[in-house]
Amino acid sequence: MAANFDGELEERLIRYARVDTQSEETSPTSPSTDRQYDLLNLLVDELTGLGAHDVTLTDYGAVLATIPATVATQVPTVAFLAHVDTAPAFNATGVKPIVHRNYDGGDIVLPDDPTAVLSPTESPYLAEKVGDDIITASGTTLLGADDKAGVAIIMTMAHYLLQNPGVLHGPLRICFTPDEEIGRGVHANLPDDLQADFAYTLDGAELGQIVYETFSAEKATVHIRGVSIHPGSAKDKLVNALHLAAKIIDTLPHVTLTPETTDGRQGFIHIYHMSGSAAEAELHFILRDFELAGLSQKSDLIQQVCATIQATEPRAKITCTITPQYRNMRYWLEDDMRPVELAREACRQLGIEPFSTPIRGGTDGSRLTEMGVPTPNLFTGMQNIHGPLEWISVQDMARSTELCLKLAQLWGA
Repeated sequence: MAANFDGELEERLIRYARVDTQSEETSPTSPSTDRQYDLLNLLVDELTGLGAHDVTLTDYGAVLATIPATVATQVPTVAFLAHVDTAPAFNATGVKPIVHRNYDGGDIVLPDDPTAVLSPTESPYLAEKVGDDIITASGTTLLGADDKAGVAIIMTMAHYLLQNPGVLHGPLRICFTPDEEIGRGVHANLPDDLQADFAYTLDGAELGQIVYETFSAEKATVHIRGVSIHPGSAKDKLVNALHLAAKIIDTLPHVTLTPETTDGRQGFIHIYHMSGSAAEAELHFILRDFELAGLSQKSDLIQQVCATIQATEPRAKITCTITPQYRNMRYWLEDDMRPVELAREACRQLGIEPFSTPIRGGTDGSRLTEMGVPTPNLFTGMQNIHGPLEWISVQDMARSTELCLKLAQLWGA
């Protein structure tokens, strides 16, 4: 494709990354944080300015728009999605993106924390990007390429197509969602509002990655109510909720079934937040597995551990609530692989070798696929997400933009 997208993608990602859009799991609203509207409203304005049709911000915080078909024949409507929120796992306030031009293959020291060093030894994919323009944050925040890279790619694609109506394609839908990072990106109304036959999320990693298999996911919330009393008169009366919380954590597996001890197709139980006092405590876990049977076993295990600790101290009250989050998209896509096969064909036509591996996470595509819109996930180039060493190659983003454009044309053929 003759167009060079590097400059626009770099400008968009830097501008979007500077907007704090971190989501918040404990919030009951949608979006979960008002700050996500800072980017959502900006995208509404930009899509309107580009000439997109039907630009809408829904009451649940999703931006929707249409790029009208340029072919007269009836072909499937295809959507492209990305999420605007960044993960609550690490600081996202005051992001200062840095472009490391013509990467020389050495270590990249991030200036606001000299101990934060991006090394090709630790990140082998980085070693493949010599000569690329690498974007990082400054060392004290995440970058937010997850998933503002996807946002930038889709916006650049939309800009190109709306400026070049001679490119033949079917009807396209654009969607930017909130709260993907806390598992609430796909509202119950979104499949109907999206009005698409097939879709793609732009939320993947290495060049050529076409994802159609993800974790299945559940959340476990453990609440512990102890017996509170002044410690000076606590003998035989105090039941310390924090002690019981520690016993639950200690009883669960440590050398297996945790994220740091598993890889490939192995699932895990991950405690990611705990809070409380001697009176009450709360533990938050995520449960992940590629198969529903494995996910069910992990759910049973954590409930059994809670029941065992409860039995040791009947004066306490321990509850464990399991909440479904998303399911492996493979369960549905393996029945209709057209969007995957067309993405692979588009890659090959662009000289990119496609590959598919199970990803140890999930996307809005997991939920959309489960809800009836087959939605595999496409590469953007993002790496080391959810932490200060996050980075992305501008040139990978450009190839992803080319892929989206090629897909639009193939679906319209």
